[in-house]
Order: sequence, then structure tokens, then C-alpha cells
Amino acid sequence: MGAEPVEQLALPGLETAGTPRGARRRRVAEGGIPLAEELPVARVALELPPAHLDRTFDYAVPADASDAAQPGVRVKVRFGGQDVGGYVLERAESSEHGDRLVPLRRVVSPERVLTPSVLRLARTVADRYAGTLADVLRLAVPPRHARTEQAAHADAADADLPALAAAPGEWRAYRGGVALLRHLAAGGAPRAAWTTLPGPDPLVETGAHWSAALAEAVRVTVAGGRGALVVLPDARDVARLSRALEARGLGPWVPSTGGRVAHLTADDGPSARYAQFLAVLRGDVRVAIGTRAAAFAPVPELGLVVCWDDTAETHAEPRAPYPHTREVLALRAELERCAFLVGSHARTTATQALVSRGWAKDVVAPRAVVRERTPRVRALTSVELAKEGPGAAARLPAPALHAVRQALEAGPVLVQVPRSGYVPVVACSRCRTPARCATCHGPLGLSGARTDPQCRWCGRLAADWTCDECGAHGLRATSVGSGRTAEELGRAFPGVTVRVSGAATGVLDTVPARRAIVVSTPGAEPVATGGYACALLLDAAASTAGRGLGVAQDALARWLAAAALVRAAPDGGTVLLVGDAAPAPTGALVRWDPVGLAARELDEVAELGLPPAVRMASVEGERTAVSAVVGRVALATGDAVLGPVTLDPVSTQRPGRAPDDGALVLPGAEPVRVLVRVPWEEGRELARQLATSLAVRSARREGGDLRVRLDPKEIV
Repeated sequence: MGAEPVEQLALPGLETAGTPRGARRRRVAEGGIPLAEELPVARVALELPPAHLDRTFDYAVPADASDAAQPGVRVKVRFGGQDVGGYVLERAESSEHGDRLVPLRRVVSPERVLTPSVLRLARTVADRYAGTLADVLRLAVPPRHARTEQAAHADAADADLPALAAAPGEWRAYRGGVALLRHLAAGGAPRAAWTTLPGPDPLVETGAHWSAALAEAVRVTVAGGRGALVVLPDARDVARLSRALEARGLGPWVPSTGGRVAHLTADDGPSARYAQFLAVLRGDVRVAIGTRAAAFAPVPELGLVVCWDDTAETHAEPRAPYPHTREVLALRAELERCAFLVGSHARTTATQALVSRGWAKDVVAPRAVVRERTPRVRALTSVELAKEGPGAAARLPAPALHAVRQALEAGPVLVQVPRSGYVPVVACSRCRTPARCATCHGPLGLSGARTDPQCRWCGRLAADWTCDECGAHGLRATSVGSGRTAEELGRAFPGVTVRVSGAATGVLDTVPARRAIVVSTPGAEPVATGGYACALLLDAAASTAGRGLGVAQDALARWLAAAALVRAAPDGGTVLLVGDAAPAPTGALVRWDPVGLAARELDEVAELGLPPAVRMASVEGERTAVSAVVGRVALATGDAVLGPVTLDPVSTQRPGRAPDDGALVLPGAEPVRVLVRVPWEEGRELARQLATSLAVRSARREGGDLRVRLDPKEIV
């Protein structure tokens, strides 16, 4: 069946472009509604998800709405027999659809929330990821909060920035650091990949070197008369950067008193977030910092965009079209010709690819500086522990306990555990098969020392569990969580305070510089005043035991994030990696060389023909739906196509996630995946062809659930 055309809704009363101005007797729609005398046509992008509706629609502008219906405002229009939201993209004198157009229903608000630069960015992001403009605008523009929009607010401070006690010096430790600041001050647009050193902020007691350096870069940009945008993984990092900015004369913006920096985080709630968004939109502030969605903030006269810690999973959008913050900001840097900075303690292969292609320059510290600023790292592998005899197999071997005991005399000790909970994963005690729930096939775990196993997906108890493979009833722990680890350390060090930081127990922000053990999951490590005396990185083998392409770099990123909180080696700081992890990330940690690992990983994926060395599309869903979509892609021929491969239905279900990231197929259907890979320079054409195929699928109403992702991080 062919695609059904979408009819342009219309009403009489609007002249065509060829009608002479003097011949226009009146501009009215049906019902006698007078239309605007100037630019009576509004081109509107509708907030509708179907791919075949990813275009503008022309509507007539009533005379009484002409002043408010400006490009960028929210409107309500009639479409398909119902009222639909949308944005006015432009006003025009005439329409190619003739003289019959439906008038706008109403202007929701005269606030022009969609700026031309953000619209251009949203369209570019949609095209890169084979998505729709509506999907990207859903991410870019926050929901309206009418009371906040109408409330009075304070303007930004117009006074000059106060002088610092000393010239910015955090960048002097890096090759290219001073040049980067010089370019920012002069209004340039450098692009840099920054591998940061550990260390404190000299102006903030519990601050970090990375936040101090970013604050200096932002301050230099603002002092030059331009705006800056920084996107960070979570609200904790936003707060840390905010304190560093405030210490340098860039205080947070509040509605009653004003300020210089807007905070855009979802945790603040819809009203507070919309107020901060409006402060940026109206030009009251020139600096915006926030989490993932802040990448689209309408910062005026943008001079610098920053993505901090692109290794964090929170930078990957879980909703279609699944853009990554780093890529969004890179596109924005090109479109707005501003500076670009991506920084982290680690280095992703995607960032390394930007450097290898010459798109960005390396900003790294010399090896002598690295050795001076980092803690001493030691890997306690089975070879290293062989002399311990049977004790070498212990999860907390004697050398690790001895190091903790010594370090406690000098300050707090950090213990990083890959998993939260008590015993998050259990297996059959006889055959070692992972124990799964009989109802939903989710993994079983223990929440305490004397509890029945419980499903981590549906929460059901499995008191009478039986192994499907061998019929045994006994269970054994295959991984130990933060709760059980804290219990073991409490017994090993009686009288020492043991604190747990994690999502289940609460994330600690800071800990004092006194004798204590802090057990934390990755990403929840609190900052210790003066730095930790020692850090234990437990279960190293489990951290690198996955099957994905990014397992090694992800493990190294987690280890470096914890190790960066430890004092430098000259101050007695030590880090112990416990377990037989993969050799490559282990060596990179011991040498503190994340760039070397990223370069090696990039060479390997280039040889295999995988992202980010090439562009790749992953199409997952029902077999018939996948075949239909891929079959219409001209580039999907020969060696460019991998699959179809049948997927495990259990692995495609992710309880608790949004529909876009949940079950891909209907019950009983066979989920499959097809990969299409092309050279990097053909990536835009691949995305265009996929978008066209998805539009055809939408217009024909082809059945079957489907998910399309460009450049997926993991292929398992």
C-alpha cells in the first residue's frame, strides 16, 4: 500500500502570492475571522511524534493574534480533528498550499521560547540521529509554567567582574592550557579534549581542581563579553561547579536578587527550572550550567560550550533519538562558531576520535606533572598476592587491610564497590548458574544476612528456589554489594566509623578529614576535606567482566574518578586495585594514562569497523518491521549489513524505564537486530535514508515495535 498524503488543512479567505496587494478586498477566514494584514501565514512545527509529520504546516494568523504569533512562540492549532501544540517557526506572506488555510487556534504564550539558534541545533541533532524535530524539541524546551512566566524577576548584575587575588593558574599545568585561555579571552573558538589532573580548588574548601579550572575558563569567556554553557553529569557536579564559580565572582541567579549563573537541572522541579530557563532566554544571565537537557539552553552570544565527564552514562539521552551531550555540544560549537571543551579524568574513544581526526586538540599534563599530582597506584592481582598463599583468594587480602590500617592514622579511607545492596547477585551453589526469578526471569539477590532471595526486577521473594539446571536449592554469592562490604569492614576495624554512600542509603556530598572508612558505589563518592589518605577499588575483575565494547574504558573511568579524590603521592596518597581485572585498564590506571588506553581502544574499533571509527545504525524490533525499514535504506547492502541476529527477549526488557527504552517487541514476537555500518563521511546520508524509511513506515502505519539508534555505545 502506498503512503497516504497528509492533507494541509485549509479555510478560504487568504490570497495567494500572485494576488496584487491592491486587489485584496479583505483577509478573513470562515466565520468572518479577520486575518493579519502583514505576513498572514505562520509556518508551524507540530508536537507530534509520527515521522511522516516531521515538516512544517501552514496556518493563517488571525489579526488579533498577529502581534503575539511571532517566530518561537508556542501555539495551539487544529490538526486531525483535535487541538495540537506546536511552535511558530516563521511568518510568511503566502503559502504554497493556496488561499485556503486554517487559522491558529490560539497563542499559548507570547514568550519566544524557541530561538533561531536552538531551532537550528534541534534540526541538526534530529538529522544526525535519524529522529524528528518534535522529539528533539521535547528535550530542548522545558514545559511551560504560566505563573513563573508571568512573575516579576530581577535582572543580572551589570557590574564588572571583581578582580581575582591571583591570575588564573589552574591551566598552567597543561600543555596548551594557557593558549586555550588566551583564545577564549580573545573571542576565539578553540576545540579541546582535556584530561584533567586530580587536586583541590584553592578557593573552595571541598572543591576540586576540575571545577576550579572550568570556572576559570567560564570567567575568562564572560569577561570577554560572551556567554558560556557547561553540561555536567548530575546535580552534585552542578553544585560543585556553582561553588567554584561563586568563589570567582559568578554567583547563582535567583528570581528575587538576580545573579550571573543559571542552574538548569530537573531535580529543581518544573517551576524553578522554567524560571532559570527564562533567565537565560531573556538575556538576564550569560552563563548556564546544568545536566543533560541544558545542552539546548538558549545562551545569548555563546562563546564556550563544555561537556564535563563524557564517560558518565547520564550524558546519553534514554529517549528517542538518543543523542549524547558531547555530540550535541560539538554540533552546537560548529553551528554557533564557539569554543568547545570536553573534559574528564578519563578519556572515551569518541573523544579520542575527535582528536585523531584533527577536530579537537589535546590538552594534557606532562608526565612529570602527572606523577607529582596523582596518588601512588598499586594493583593487587593474584600474581602480586601469590606469596600470601590461600589468603590471596580473599576479597579483602591482608595487604589491603594493612594499607587501610596505616592510612586511617592519616585520614579517611575510600572503598569503592561496583554494586550496591547486600548480595545483589546469587547463583546456584552446585552448578554456579545465575539464579533467576521464576516469574519474570530477573536476577535474584539478598537484601540482608538472614533474608530470602528476592527478585531485583519484580520484588517477589523466592523462598523455595530451585535451580532449573541441576535441581539444587542452595545459593552462593557471585558479587558482594556495598552493604555487605561495610559490614565486613566494620568487623575488621572495630571502633572505626564506617559510612555508606549510594543511591539506596543516600549519597554523601562531603566527609570530614578524620578517621573513617567510606564505602561507596561508583559515582556516589563523597569529597573528603584535604583528600582521602587511601582508596581501595574492590572487585576489579567484576568491573571488566562485561561483553560490551566500552567495558575497559568504563572501568578505568570509575577507578580514576575515585582515585582523583585521593591525596597526591608526595602527600602519602595511595590507591589499591584489588582483583584480576583486564590487563589494559589495569596498566592504564597504574600509569595514570587514560589517553593511551583510549588511543589503543580506538585503533581496535577502527580495525573492527565499529563506532566511533565508523557510523553505525542499530535497528531492533520485530523481524518484519526491521526488515522493512532496513530494506528501504540504499546504503544497507553487502558488507555494510550485519545480521539479523535474534536477541534474548529477557535482555530487551528493562523494568522501570520509559517506553522508548523498555520492551522492544510485543509478547510472543521474535526480537532481532540489524546493524548497518558505513564510513564516517557517509554517516549523514545513512541517517537521512533511515529517517526517510521511518517516515514511510509511519505513513503506511506498518506494524511492529522498533527502535533505531545511531552510533550505539554498546552492542551486546
